[in-house]
Amino acid sequence: MKKAFIYLSLLGMVLGFMAFDCSSAELTGAKLYINQKQYAKAKESLLKDVQKNPKSDEGFYLLGYLYGEEGDVPNMIDAFNKSVAISPKFESQIKDYKKYTWQTSFNKGVGAFNVAVKTTKPDSMKIFFKKAIDLFNNAGLCEPDSTGAYENIVSAYLNMGDQEGAIPVLLKLTDMGKPAYSFAQLGQIYLINGSKMIDSYRASKNVADSAKAFEWYGKAIDVLKKGAAKYPSDSGILLQLGNAYYASDEIETAITSFKALAEKMPTNKDIRYAYGVVLLKGKQYQESVKELSEAVKMDEKNTDAIYNLAAAYINWGNDLREVAVKSESGDKSYLQKFEAAIPYLEQYVTIKPNESRVWTSLYQVYANLGKKEKAEEAFKKAEQYK
Repeated sequence: MKKAFIYLSLLGMVLGFMAFDCSSAELTGAKLYINQKQYAKAKESLLKDVQKNPKSDEGFYLLGYLYGEEGDVPNMIDAFNKSVAISPKFESQIKDYKKYTWQTSFNKGVGAFNVAVKTTKPDSMKIFFKKAIDLFNNAGLCEPDSTGAYENIVSAYLNMGDQEGAIPVLLKLTDMGKPAYSFAQLGQIYLINGSKMIDSYRASKNVADSAKAFEWYGKAIDVLKKGAAKYPSDSGILLQLGNAYYASDEIETAITSFKALAEKMPTNKDIRYAYGVVLLKGKQYQESVKELSEAVKMDEKNTDAIYNLAAAYINWGNDLREVAVKSESGDKSYLQKFEAAIPYLEQYVTIKPNESRVWTSLYQVYANLGKKEKAEEAFKKAEQYK
């Protein structure tokens, strides 16, 4: 989280408590108690004052001040709003005090957040993150049109691993229309939720889980389309939108989306990778190989890109073999595709040697190519790391 350095002078509260004009006995007594720092008695008198006189603009103003001193910001805001609704007499002082409360709440929130980040004990970390969230919420109440406090709340939730807690705050930010990354973050969380439901469906075969997954994907598309309309050049939003189309099996739309993005940002390795993956799912193997090869050149340690590049060649080979078998043509060109996959599978296990699924893929490719010894070795590795 970016640290916020705030240079605001502390605001002095010139309240004029001893002006005994035509105030009620309760209001006069409250002012006296405040001057004597007997805040509990002052609050008791003010509550009586506003109950007897619901139009007591000064009573609500002073009551708001006392709530603020207690750290009860929601009730402070409520009392201040009631005062201003009655008359603008104390509006200037209220604005000043809200700025002061925003400043102190925000800075204390930054402090609690930073302590949480440095804490090694999970329970203590959560305590400080929750404290930071409460303080940033207080700051947000004082300056509801400012996004800074809400952005920090999202960061706190995500640092705690509480994505569900971040959703309502991200919805607030996207309703405000800023910042741009709030759309991408919310869309990503929706996609993750959808992916979890797909995993649940695969395990349970419960159709309701699959339906719920596509509900999440639909939500992701909606918020990301909204973000793309407002920030048409934001790569984070556009990347997640392509992912959402892909997850929703809208492959042609995903391909079109990523193609435009890749043409706009050809040096972005994440976009080239994602474009290659959707082309792979769309069985556009030649283009998929081209994009994934570029992604691997940009990052030779990107094991996802390496594996999917090998998968593109393998799937391409499988489809060519199927055509050859059906047509009884005897065409063996599919073997060239299997051969082309080998260097990438071998590159993968050099980086991550304990991946059973990759050794299994190597075993199958070697076996199809008649490389018996290598196939046996790969099979043993697959069993070893299973």
